[in-house]
Amino acid sequence: MRVRNSDLVKAVQIGTKSISALLLATVMIAPAAVFPATTYNDTVKTNFSQRIPNIPGKSLVAVEVSYPPSGASAPHRHSAFVYAYVSGQIASQVEGQPERIYRAGESWYETPGAHHSIGRNASNTEPAKLLAVFIADTGDNALTTPDQAGGSR
Repeated sequence: MRVRNSDLVKAVQIGTKSISALLLATVMIAPAAVFPATTYNDTVKTNFSQRIPNIPGKSLVAVEVSYPPSGASAPHRHSAFVYAYVSGQIASQVEGQPERIYRAGESWYETPGAHHSIGRNASNTEPAKLLAVFIADTGDNALTTPDQAGGSR
């Protein structure tokens, strides 16, 4: 069997087109996959802070954490007990527990010092919020400490 140069060129062109199509498909699908966030774009606003009169040295602090679509928080720890109440859909993982998606009206808690490794909006199209209520030492202004350098909230 004799192969002409033009047949070989056609075979290479077809192979190149197939590889190009495969690479393009991979690039197009990749953004739909879940990857750890490398930038964090949550916003935090204190809604309430009050000493607890019957528990000396303790205060109740409520903060609203807002996430844009696909937004995320940096992995972090809290110095106080936290109760979190969800509006929207938030993916969360706290030390020793599997990642879970919480929906509007659902909640979780974190013990002081627990590592919160995942906190992100589970929706790519809708914003999400959570109300984080801390039972903290009065005067504790560093309730959240991110894993990475950059201070605390």
